[in-house]
Amino acid sequence: MSLDVVDLRDFYSSNLGVVAGRLIATKIRARWSDLTGQRLAGIGFAAPYLTMFRDEAERVVSFNPATQGVLEWPDNGPLAAALVEETELPLADGSLDRVLAIHLLEEAESALDTLREIWRVLAPGGTVILVAPNRRGVWARSDATPFGNGRPFSRPQLTRLLRDALFSPVNWTEALYLPPLFHGWALRSAPTYERLAARLASPFAGVHIVEASKQVFRPITVRARRATAPKFQPVLIPSAAGRVGSVARDRGHPVRS
Repeated sequence: MSLDVVDLRDFYSSNLGVVAGRLIATKIRARWSDLTGQRLAGIGFAAPYLTMFRDEAERVVSFNPATQGVLEWPDNGPLAAALVEETELPLADGSLDRVLAIHLLEEAESALDTLREIWRVLAPGGTVILVAPNRRGVWARSDATPFGNGRPFSRPQLTRLLRDALFSPVNWTEALYLPPLFHGWALRSAPTYERLAARLASPFAGVHIVEASKQVFRPITVRARRATAPKFQPVLIPSAAGRVGSVARDRGHPVRS
């Protein structure tokens, strides 16, 4: 069962959700330091992360899957949120420069079809950032967080999924190394713990954060070469009766005519 948008909103309003959102947003901002003039869409429950781009991007919209529900966003200004089918986005081909997908793939009915639809709406050279639960992480095993809902992914699984959807991964990072605890002292130490665990390359982060670029040219399947019949080359040799006969040679064996 998919998480309701109200559950997601309540999580990001909690102390744990505020800290988790900040840690993930820091990694996203490090990759997209300047989106001036870019067209950006968030798909899934991306609204908490889209606000930091509103003042610089040309256009920012938030799409929530139909199974999830939608809330008004932003709090001020024209409404920029809509309820959609993640495999049928209401956008023209190549109409976006960037896509941020979070709380999406793990609950999608078909993660591959969802990524192919993102590929369709991205312009050539466009990139997508995916935030997905890490199969090895503690967060994927906790019902207290939305990252414990749906299907988690390993890094090889995400890599194959992206390549099947004609994306090329260009950057990998992780976030949420601290277990999802509710104690105040643990939450206050989260940024320090995060930096230390990242330096040690811990494999037990809560989420993968991968940036991938759109491949413009589709791969071409190489067909096996057809087997062809041997070619015969006629030559002239003296016959036993002294006449000249036409002979065809096949692999060095003469055949008289």
